[in-house]
Amino acid sequence: MNANTFQPIAARPAPIKTQGLVAWVRTNLFGGLSTSIGTLVIGAALLYILPQLINWAFINAVFAKDYDACQAAAGACWGVVYEKFRIIIFGRYPFEEQWRSLIATTALLSLLVVSCMRAFWKPWLALAWVAVLAFFFTLMYGDVFGLTKVETDRWGGLPLTILLASLSMSMAFPIALVVALGRRSSLPAIRSVCTIYVELIRGVPLISVLFMASFMFPLLMPQGFSIDVLVRVLAGITLFAAAYMAEVIRGGLQAVPKGQVEAAATLGLSYWQTQRKIVLPQALAMVVPGIMNNFISTFKDTSLVTIVSLYELTGAMSLALNSDANWRPFKIEGYLFIALIYFIFCFSMSRYSLWIEKQVNKSKLR
Repeated sequence: MNANTFQPIAARPAPIKTQGLVAWVRTNLFGGLSTSIGTLVIGAALLYILPQLINWAFINAVFAKDYDACQAAAGACWGVVYEKFRIIIFGRYPFEEQWRSLIATTALLSLLVVSCMRAFWKPWLALAWVAVLAFFFTLMYGDVFGLTKVETDRWGGLPLTILLASLSMSMAFPIALVVALGRRSSLPAIRSVCTIYVELIRGVPLISVLFMASFMFPLLMPQGFSIDVLVRVLAGITLFAAAYMAEVIRGGLQAVPKGQVEAAATLGLSYWQTQRKIVLPQALAMVVPGIMNNFISTFKDTSLVTIVSLYELTGAMSLALNSDANWRPFKIEGYLFIALIYFIFCFSMSRYSLWIEKQVNKSKLR
């Protein structure tokens, strides 16, 4: 046979598709024997549970504000949410003044959304925060412009949850940044103070911090001098969150190669120039998931302020149902409703965290 004769190559199998729904299912649900068995077991459990859950939550459920129908229903009673909606959302805030709480919360939420958009990261954003917070407290507290005075101990529900979470997160971050840098300081006094603060706060639960801030701290004040309970609680949550966040940031600082710091010193950069231009941008980019995890935890931890008689979202729901024996048996529906609210906020923060990660990692994709 002539050596130059064409010899066809045997057909090879087509390459496996690596994109699309089918590829995702093959990789994540049936990637191996153990994964396939787990998928089948979980799928069978869902097929057994989901029909019953759908029947209870939707088909046999009562959505009307009808107590008798709820008692006779075989499913959920979502009428309790409809009946107690305003108490759950606004807590003990005066019923006829709840429009103030609604407007103030809408303004604060709008500012939070705007602050998350890169196009609005301008110097005027700081002034916008000052203006919106002043507007929030003025509208909520009143006693000016003909508004009825509402003490802070009557604030509650979703407005209080958003206020505590947003302010504590905003104030905890710069404190955590300073503490994290202090723990890596070469000055023993600064390093010791920051270490004692972190270990002291992390060594006790948040409930203890709130209890101290609300009941023990006023005993240390001069006679006749008092700090509002909302301010004390806010300070307690902020210091607690800052201690945990400081350790997250410190982990990022330690991950920055020492050679980059030495190179910055060789170029003549000062300590703060090195931190601002070289160390912190890299460190914070590496710990974005940890910081966001701390934010989410702080948002959920605001539910603990109920122990000091501030009825945020969870406390307001308990207050609404415990005060009415007729609707008390339908607590689970109320808890599921506020769980949905918490999920919406926490899921939004987690998705925003993923967007931030993509933004800060763009330089690595070049």
